[in-house]
Amino acid sequence: MPEKDFEIAKLSAMVEPFFDYAKAELCLAEQTISKYRDCLRQVVRVLGDRPIAEYQQPEVLRLKADMVGRHLSVGRQVSILAALKALLSYARSQRGLPCLDPATISFPKRPRREVSFLTPIEVGRFVESIRIYNTDGGIIMAGLRFRTLVEALLGSAMRISEVLSLDRTGIDFAAREARIIGKGNKERTVFFTVRALEWVQRYLQARGDTHPALFVTQTGDARLSRPDIWRPFARCAKLAGLAKRVTPHLLRHTAATQLLFNGCPVGHIKEILGHERLETTCRYYLGLDRRAAKAALHRFLVYEPSPHPEETSHGLRSVPVPAAAFSYLPPSSNAPSFEYPGARPTP
Repeated sequence: MPEKDFEIAKLSAMVEPFFDYAKAELCLAEQTISKYRDCLRQVVRVLGDRPIAEYQQPEVLRLKADMVGRHLSVGRQVSILAALKALLSYARSQRGLPCLDPATISFPKRPRREVSFLTPIEVGRFVESIRIYNTDGGIIMAGLRFRTLVEALLGSAMRISEVLSLDRTGIDFAAREARIIGKGNKERTVFFTVRALEWVQRYLQARGDTHPALFVTQTGDARLSRPDIWRPFARCAKLAGLAKRVTPHLLRHTAATQLLFNGCPVGHIKEILGHERLETTCRYYLGLDRRAAKAALHRFLVYEPSPHPEETSHGLRSVPVPAAAFSYLPPSSNAPSFEYPGARPTP
């Protein structure tokens, strides 16, 4: 499109050039592109398909008011505004168009919510609800695949998109790790528990197809996708009698909180989860272990006189802080085990 025509182009005409730029220069993942595409459709639905320079502060306020009026979640509101900001940034920086400065668009504050997760007992009930054998003792491949998917999520703390992107040859079974392209199109290493890989190996041995994907559809001719997995999660949660809404992300929270409760330093949890910033890990998980916080108070909040007051500036007893003092479980604490019924696949 000639530059002079581009200046008066409507938003819909700018979307595809923006996505080409986002893929090539920003390295946005296909999942992010798909999400932005849907969000920009929402912008057009509310504000109309107009030249990009016509979207100014009054229009942004109208968009925000519409989203609040429709009771969209804060996360959904942020996604729609983020997509609009990204498009405006492209129009200004790459096309030099006199459009609204994206820095002037603010996001609604996300309410701080309690992180939901399953206890080891609830995990046991959930995995035991997954049927693997039929009445004749034969393997139900859909059940074995779903059980393996659940075990892989619990045994790696990966995102569901990361698990579904794995190829069967991509896992180093000896090292118990794999290289993946994670969130933000960034490569990272993920780690697996022994139990998770035992289930993966059993699932692979039971398959009769040659598809390279780790998780495939029932016919074995296509990679498993997100829409294929929601129904078994809901069904098994109901069978297990769980009031919580069990999702792949809930299992990621479950793995992260169990690491925390068992004394894993939050810096290691950050690496396991693939968070870019430690702040993100702390915001979600650091305040969860109230039992450990109570132990920390009794261990560190000490007002006893120091036996050597000249060694301290305040005359109180000095308490050495361990180098990795992120999780304050005392050494004598019996951290809960993450083992649960049916942890190992039966032969």
